[in-house]
Amino acid sequence: MLAYAGFTWLGIAFYTFLALVVLEPVRWVAARRLGSRGPRRAPRRRDDAAPRDGGTAPGHGAVRQDGDGMARGAARQVGDVLTQPEAPVREDGEVTVADPSRRLLLARGLALTAGTVALATAGTGIWAANNAPVVRRVPVTLAGLDPALDGLRIVTFSDAHLSSTYGGRRFERVVEAVNAQRPDVVAIVGDLVDGELADLREEVAPLADLVSEQGVYFVTGNHEYFVPDTTAWLRHLPTLGVQVLRNERVPIRRGGASFDLAGIDDRVAASSGLPGHGANLAAALDGRDDAVPVVLMAHQPVLVEQARAAGVDLQLAGHTHGGQLWPFDYAIRLDQPAVEGLSRFGDTQLYVTAGVGFWGPPMRIGARPEVTVVELRAP
Repeated sequence: MLAYAGFTWLGIAFYTFLALVVLEPVRWVAARRLGSRGPRRAPRRRDDAAPRDGGTAPGHGAVRQDGDGMARGAARQVGDVLTQPEAPVREDGEVTVADPSRRLLLARGLALTAGTVALATAGTGIWAANNAPVVRRVPVTLAGLDPALDGLRIVTFSDAHLSSTYGGRRFERVVEAVNAQRPDVVAIVGDLVDGELADLREEVAPLADLVSEQGVYFVTGNHEYFVPDTTAWLRHLPTLGVQVLRNERVPIRRGGASFDLAGIDDRVAASSGLPGHGANLAAALDGRDDAVPVVLMAHQPVLVEQARAAGVDLQLAGHTHGGQLWPFDYAIRLDQPAVEGLSRFGDTQLYVTAGVGFWGPPMRIGARPEVTVVELRAP
């Protein structure tokens, strides 16, 4: 609960900052306009003032006889200089002086606006992140796909990030949404967990309820290598009916027709220090029949360049969360070739799912959680 509250506050603070950045130019322009209103005549300097008693004006040779009077007059002049705000003086002798109370009202009003916008944005994001995922149907035509496989449904999701801040009923709804699509294949594309098996055993248990005609498959994401018990997780998932693909492939058949479903470790696996871990697409595709289409499960979209070079027909990826918090989707493009949806790189198609969970702030802005039904089509 403490982590949830802390990350929520972080999200609110981020959108408050963005709102203030947007509103600061508004405040500056409005303050300038306030300063241009209500001109008044500038007070004449005492050394330019005409003497009331007909004597010589101060500063023009007059000498006061009373030393105390001179001191008081000097003090008043110094006080006038120190207290008069500097303002542009026009030729007609008028100046512009902004009302401080108006400036204060403007600043407070814009601050209240920023806070309201931030809270409304964060509240909408919290609702979206904790609601049931949307279901997207994406038809994908694969060259060389046998017509007998036309309409085969691969239901995919990623980035559940099961942790102390996400799980329970929210993840159960994900499993229910997957089963409702009557999948032929379920593909879980990494970043399933963000914690140790001992702490999250109950949170991951709904995976055992997944129902698929030809199996449930999983590949690691980068977060599987951020936990200390990666190997324990990879041993536990098969007990829930989830087959882990580690640089290997399996045939998916319907009648006498088939295509290959391959899966590789995440690209950070090689630096994890775990023996035998590391993305190895060559090993996964070794010995395959080039006439048979291949669908690759690889967590990060950036691996599509390797997939294209290897002749992969379709890569399923996650990792990006669809940006999760706008405008981070623009930053993601600096590292990944796609943020979400279907795209093409040469003869290789790439589908990036927006994920079902969240990482960090428990909110999603401009990126609803999703379960995707990839419907294969024969040409």
